[in-house]
Amino acid sequence: MPRPRSLTPRQLAAAALAVIDREGLAGLSMRAVAQELGLSTMALYRYVDDREELERLVVDLVLDDVDPTPPPPHAPWPERVETMVRRLRDTMSAHPATVPLTLVHRHRSPGGLRWSETVLGILTEAGLTGERRVVALRGLLGYVIGAIQLEHLGPLSGDGTTAIGELPPDEFPHMAETARHARNVDPDQEFFGGLALLLRGLRD
Repeated sequence: MPRPRSLTPRQLAAAALAVIDREGLAGLSMRAVAQELGLSTMALYRYVDDREELERLVVDLVLDDVDPTPPPPHAPWPERVETMVRRLRDTMSAHPATVPLTLVHRHRSPGGLRWSETVLGILTEAGLTGERRVVALRGLLGYVIGAIQLEHLGPLSGDGTTAIGELPPDEFPHMAETARHARNVDPDQEFFGGLALLLRGLRD
Protein backbone atom coordinates (compact mmCIF):
# COMPACT_ATOMS: atom_id res chain seq x y z
CA MET A 1 0.00 0.00 0.00
CA PRO A 2 1.52 3.37 -0.98
CA ARG A 3 2.41 5.81 1.76
CA PRO A 4 0.08 8.84 2.04
CA ARG A 5 1.15 11.97 0.23
CA SER A 6 2.52 14.22 2.96
CA LEU A 7 4.13 17.08 1.03
CA THR A 8 2.14 19.87 -0.56
CA PRO A 9 2.96 21.41 -3.96
CA ARG A 10 3.99 24.58 -2.14
CA GLN A 11 6.48 22.68 0.01
CA LEU A 12 7.95 21.02 -3.07
CA ALA A 13 8.20 24.37 -4.83
CA ALA A 14 9.84 26.00 -1.81
CA ALA A 15 12.48 23.28 -1.70
CA ALA A 16 13.18 23.62 -5.43
CA LEU A 17 13.34 27.40 -5.10
CA ALA A 18 15.83 27.09 -2.23
CA VAL A 19 18.05 24.98 -4.48
CA ILE A 20 17.83 27.51 -7.31
CA ASP A 21 18.52 30.49 -5.03
CA ARG A 22 21.57 28.74 -3.60
CA GLU A 23 23.02 26.92 -6.61
CA GLY A 24 21.50 28.65 -9.62
CA LEU A 25 19.17 27.18 -12.20
CA ALA A 26 21.80 24.69 -13.34
CA GLY A 27 21.72 23.16 -9.86
CA LEU A 28 18.04 22.23 -10.07
CA SER A 29 17.58 18.48 -10.31
CA MET A 30 15.32 15.82 -8.85
CA ARG A 31 18.23 14.62 -6.71
CA ALA A 32 19.03 18.08 -5.34
CA VAL A 33 15.40 18.78 -4.43
CA ALA A 34 15.03 15.35 -2.83
CA GLN A 35 18.08 16.06 -0.67
CA GLU A 36 16.65 19.46 0.27
CA LEU A 37 13.51 17.68 1.50
CA GLY A 38 15.37 14.83 3.18
CA LEU A 39 13.97 12.28 0.75
CA SER A 40 15.45 9.75 -1.61
CA THR A 41 15.28 10.70 -5.27
CA MET A 42 12.85 7.86 -5.95
CA ALA A 43 10.59 9.07 -3.13
CA LEU A 44 10.34 12.48 -4.79
CA TYR A 45 8.84 10.83 -7.88
CA ARG A 46 5.75 10.06 -5.81
CA TYR A 47 5.00 13.77 -5.89
CA VAL A 48 6.21 15.03 -9.28
CA ASP A 49 6.88 13.37 -12.61
CA ASP A 50 10.06 15.20 -13.57
CA ARG A 51 12.12 18.40 -13.39
CA GLU A 52 9.70 20.20 -15.72
CA GLU A 53 6.92 19.79 -13.19
CA LEU A 54 9.21 21.16 -10.49
CA GLU A 55 9.90 24.16 -12.70
CA ARG A 56 6.18 24.85 -13.09
CA LEU A 57 5.71 24.66 -9.33
CA VAL A 58 8.54 27.14 -8.79
CA VAL A 59 7.09 29.62 -11.27
CA ASP A 60 3.68 29.29 -9.61
CA LEU A 61 5.23 29.94 -6.19
CA VAL A 62 7.20 32.99 -7.30
CA LEU A 63 4.49 34.65 -9.37
CA ASP A 64 1.80 33.98 -6.78
CA ASP A 65 3.47 36.71 -4.72
CA VAL A 66 2.67 39.35 -7.36
CA ASP A 67 -0.27 41.46 -6.21
CA PRO A 68 -2.83 41.45 -9.07
CA THR A 69 -5.07 44.10 -7.50
CA PRO A 70 -5.67 46.91 -10.02
CA PRO A 71 -4.10 50.22 -8.93
CA PRO A 72 -6.52 53.10 -8.12
CA PRO A 73 -8.48 54.03 -11.27
CA HIS A 74 -8.05 57.77 -10.76
CA ALA A 75 -4.34 57.60 -11.58
CA PRO A 76 -3.19 58.06 -15.22
CA TRP A 77 -2.94 54.73 -17.00
CA PRO A 78 0.87 54.87 -17.50
CA GLU A 79 1.28 55.23 -13.73
CA ARG A 80 -1.03 52.28 -13.17
CA VAL A 81 0.96 50.15 -15.61
CA GLU A 82 4.18 51.24 -13.90
CA THR A 83 2.76 50.10 -10.58
CA MET A 84 2.03 46.65 -12.00
CA VAL A 85 5.46 46.44 -13.61
CA ARG A 86 7.10 47.46 -10.34
CA ARG A 87 5.29 44.68 -8.51
CA LEU A 88 6.40 42.10 -11.07
CA ARG A 89 9.98 43.35 -11.02
CA ASP A 90 10.19 43.34 -7.22
CA THR A 91 8.87 39.80 -7.02
CA MET A 92 11.04 38.35 -9.79
CA SER A 93 14.15 40.22 -8.66
CA ALA A 94 13.95 38.41 -5.32
CA HIS A 95 14.72 35.18 -7.23
CA PRO A 96 16.53 36.29 -10.43
CA ALA A 97 17.77 32.81 -11.31
CA THR A 98 14.16 31.75 -11.92
CA VAL A 99 13.57 34.39 -14.61
CA PRO A 100 14.31 32.01 -17.52
CA LEU A 101 11.68 29.62 -16.17
CA THR A 102 9.00 32.30 -16.44
CA LEU A 103 9.62 32.46 -20.18
CA VAL A 104 8.74 28.78 -20.50
CA HIS A 105 5.95 28.39 -17.96
CA ARG A 106 4.33 31.83 -17.57
CA HIS A 107 1.27 30.93 -19.66
CA ARG A 108 0.28 28.24 -17.14
CA SER A 109 1.05 30.18 -13.99
CA PRO A 110 -2.08 31.50 -12.24
CA GLY A 111 -0.11 34.37 -10.73
CA GLY A 112 1.33 35.37 -14.08
CA LEU A 113 -2.05 35.13 -15.75
CA ARG A 114 -3.65 37.32 -13.08
CA TRP A 115 -0.93 39.96 -13.54
CA SER A 116 -1.44 39.95 -17.31
CA GLU A 117 -5.21 40.18 -16.92
CA THR A 118 -4.91 43.28 -14.76
CA VAL A 119 -2.45 44.93 -17.14
CA LEU A 120 -4.69 44.13 -20.11
CA GLY A 121 -7.59 45.74 -18.28
CA ILE A 122 -5.58 48.93 -17.78
CA LEU A 123 -4.49 48.96 -21.41
CA THR A 124 -8.08 48.43 -22.55
CA GLU A 125 -9.28 51.35 -20.46
CA ALA A 126 -6.52 53.43 -22.08
CA GLY A 127 -7.96 52.64 -25.51
CA LEU A 128 -5.51 49.97 -26.61
CA THR A 129 -7.32 47.07 -28.24
CA GLY A 130 -6.75 44.29 -30.74
CA GLU A 131 -3.26 43.76 -32.12
CA ARG A 132 -1.97 46.97 -30.55
CA ARG A 133 -2.86 45.62 -27.11
CA VAL A 134 -1.12 42.32 -27.90
CA VAL A 135 2.06 44.17 -28.86
CA ALA A 136 1.82 46.37 -25.75
CA LEU A 137 1.52 43.44 -23.33
CA ARG A 138 4.29 41.45 -24.98
CA GLY A 139 6.47 44.53 -25.12
CA LEU A 140 6.01 45.12 -21.40
CA LEU A 141 6.71 41.48 -20.53
CA GLY A 142 9.74 41.37 -22.79
CA TYR A 143 11.10 44.56 -21.27
CA VAL A 144 10.63 43.42 -17.66
CA ILE A 145 12.12 39.97 -18.18
CA GLY A 146 15.04 41.24 -20.25
CA ALA A 147 15.80 44.15 -17.93
CA ILE A 148 15.79 41.93 -14.84
CA GLN A 149 18.24 39.53 -16.45
CA LEU A 150 20.52 42.40 -17.48
CA GLU A 151 20.30 43.94 -14.02
CA HIS A 152 21.37 40.77 -12.25
CA LEU A 153 23.85 39.52 -14.82
CA GLY A 154 25.56 42.90 -14.76
CA PRO A 155 23.76 46.23 -15.21
CA LEU A 156 25.03 48.85 -17.59
CA SER A 157 25.99 50.93 -14.56
CA GLY A 158 28.08 48.15 -12.99
CA ASP A 159 31.74 47.18 -13.10
CA GLY A 160 31.24 45.53 -16.47
CA THR A 161 31.39 48.96 -18.07
CA THR A 162 35.12 49.23 -17.34
CA ALA A 163 36.14 47.10 -20.30
CA ILE A 164 33.68 48.92 -22.58
CA GLY A 165 34.97 52.29 -21.40
CA GLU A 166 38.47 51.24 -22.37
CA LEU A 167 37.53 50.39 -25.95
CA PRO A 168 39.49 52.32 -28.60
CA PRO A 169 37.52 55.58 -28.97
CA ASP A 170 38.43 55.86 -32.64
CA GLU A 171 36.77 52.49 -33.34
CA PHE A 172 33.92 52.54 -30.77
CA PRO A 173 33.36 56.22 -29.92
CA HIS A 174 29.70 55.87 -28.90
CA MET A 175 30.18 52.68 -26.87
CA ALA A 176 33.12 54.14 -24.97
CA GLU A 177 31.35 57.42 -24.20
CA THR A 178 28.12 55.67 -23.19
CA ALA A 179 30.02 53.38 -20.83
CA ARG A 180 31.57 56.38 -19.09
CA HIS A 181 28.15 57.94 -18.52
CA ALA A 182 26.68 54.59 -17.45
CA ARG A 183 28.75 54.59 -14.27
CA ASN A 184 26.40 57.27 -12.94
CA VAL A 185 23.19 55.37 -13.78
CA ASP A 186 21.86 53.19 -10.94
CA PRO A 187 19.67 50.09 -11.59
CA ASP A 188 16.40 51.84 -10.70
CA GLN A 189 17.18 54.80 -12.95
CA GLU A 190 18.07 52.42 -15.75
CA PHE A 191 14.96 50.26 -15.34
CA PHE A 192 12.34 52.95 -14.87
CA GLY A 193 13.94 55.25 -17.42
CA GLY A 194 13.63 52.52 -20.02
CA LEU A 195 10.07 51.77 -18.91
CA ALA A 196 9.14 55.45 -19.28
CA LEU A 197 10.37 55.41 -22.88
CA LEU A 198 8.30 52.31 -23.60
CA LEU A 199 5.15 53.76 -22.03
CA ARG A 200 5.66 56.99 -23.94
CA GLY A 201 5.71 54.98 -27.14
CA LEU A 202 2.46 53.25 -26.19
CA ARG A 203 0.75 56.63 -25.88
CA ASP A 204 1.36 57.45 -29.55
